[in-house]
Amino acid sequence: MSPADTLRLILLSSLWGMSFIFMRVAVPEFGPVPLILVRMGVGALLLIPLLLSLRYLKLVWENKGGLLLLGLVNHVLPFVLLALATVRLEAGFTSLINATTPIFTALLGALFFTTPVQRQQYLGLALAFIGVYVLSANRLDFALGGDGWFILSALGATFCYGAASNYSKTYLSHLPVRVLAAGSTAMSALILLIPGLLLWPTEPISGLAWANGLGLAVFSTTVAFLLYFGLISSAGATATSTVTFLVPVSALLWGYLLLGERLSMQILVGMAITLVGTAVATGILRLRRRRVIPTQEQ
Repeated sequence: MSPADTLRLILLSSLWGMSFIFMRVAVPEFGPVPLILVRMGVGALLLIPLLLSLRYLKLVWENKGGLLLLGLVNHVLPFVLLALATVRLEAGFTSLINATTPIFTALLGALFFTTPVQRQQYLGLALAFIGVYVLSANRLDFALGGDGWFILSALGATFCYGAASNYSKTYLSHLPVRVLAAGSTAMSALILLIPGLLLWPTEPISGLAWANGLGLAVFSTTVAFLLYFGLISSAGATATSTVTFLVPVSALLWGYLLLGERLSMQILVGMAITLVGTAVATGILRLRRRRVIPTQEQ
């Protein structure tokens, strides 16, 4: 990666790390669905100008069904589930669970999209799930008032990301990145419009919550999407995928500095195991095989 790409990668991880902070602050007043309506609605308004060409508009129309499905599975469902999770879970903790996205991508790819899984990846998958268990073992309480359902909500978001990634790669890879980004964002806003308005809070929303909601839409969605797709174009998908490991670190740091979230040894150990497992499963970290030198027979 060039120095400029490295800087973009760090900025992208910071913006996506901040998204968990924005949600954590804004969701108690907005509610999950209205907050994500703001996120995708403002994002769509800012990204749609990228489509102001007959060629791009024609591509959107011809692929409207695929973009609608991508918007639902890659934006609407996971964003709402993550917003719901941050009602109870700390921003840094939620981001660590979100880091398991490549695990579900690999599993769903092997099960439904004929993507081969290598032997090393199975070890990485097992390590990542052990890391998630270490993170959440003492919080898997599904009784009323427990954290269990919120942890499952965050895992549900990563499942959606995994499905969307495989679907996009298999069926929509022929589309320009601006069509994917702006088209799926606009479709997401349309999906959320009616439920978001129906669930809009009756109490006035504070300026702090609005600032965080708009920050989520402008910085962690619009600017982040442009950085992300630009990185894929200039540095490649493999290099860009390393953002998966930087986002939790960014979210933990922002959570500690801005929200006073606690960094326990359990979180640090769980993070290390989860990220190492994810690195092995995605091939970022490769295990060397020992070479066996045959002995010469006497």
